[in-house]
Amino acid sequence: MIEVYSWPTPNGHKVHIMLEECGLAYRVHPVDIGAGEQFAPDFLAISPNNKIPAITDPDGPDGQPISLFESGAILLYLAGKTGRLLPADTRGKYEVLQWLMFQMGGVGPMLGQAHHFRIYAPEKLPYAIERYTQEAKRLYGVLNKRLAHTTYIGGHDYSIADIAVFPWLRSWKNQGVEMADYPHLKGWFDEVARRPAVQRGVEVLAGARRPLTDDKAREVLFGERQVRQR
Repeated sequence: MIEVYSWPTPNGHKVHIMLEECGLAYRVHPVDIGAGEQFAPDFLAISPNNKIPAITDPDGPDGQPISLFESGAILLYLAGKTGRLLPADTRGKYEVLQWLMFQMGGVGPMLGQAHHFRIYAPEKLPYAIERYTQEAKRLYGVLNKRLAHTTYIGGHDYSIADIAVFPWLRSWKNQGVEMADYPHLKGWFDEVARRPAVQRGVEVLAGARRPLTDDKAREVLFGERQVRQR
């Protein structure tokens, strides 16, 4: 039984979906990021960056328990553990990995900034809103162009690259994007959304979801507590 420490955010959903796609047994431990539970010592012991998700697998690579943080690393670990959703051949593997890195270094951080300045920031800064909304549209354009030539983001087969990107695009309206403007991406998005494992994955902890726009949540997520010595 893999122990999953998570919350219903795009990064959390990546791991929930991967576990469902692989058919692995897991138990979810909610980490309420709006209440500051990510700063608890027990959680920091497995996620020193105080971010969800994190996992502990009692059956690690050498038969001993292993703990991991960072959603991309967890996707790679689970792909390696199960032999699924990452090509075995070298060329195919690196084609998928470059798009996984595209999500980790571009899609996640930039769409996260779009969310922040469009929704969470107490002061609406036109420059920041325009900057990150335009970057969101650029990234959607990159994905749309890619999917004009291939079935899935990482190539001809569904992979961890698709699992990594999909949850971040579920909030396209909040990012100032119109999905219909990207027809190839929309076709891919709708297909992935129909997958039973994806549907189960995004429902994990869905009942705990709430707006994180009150002053207390802002302080916990974006304030001084983030840099306080722990």
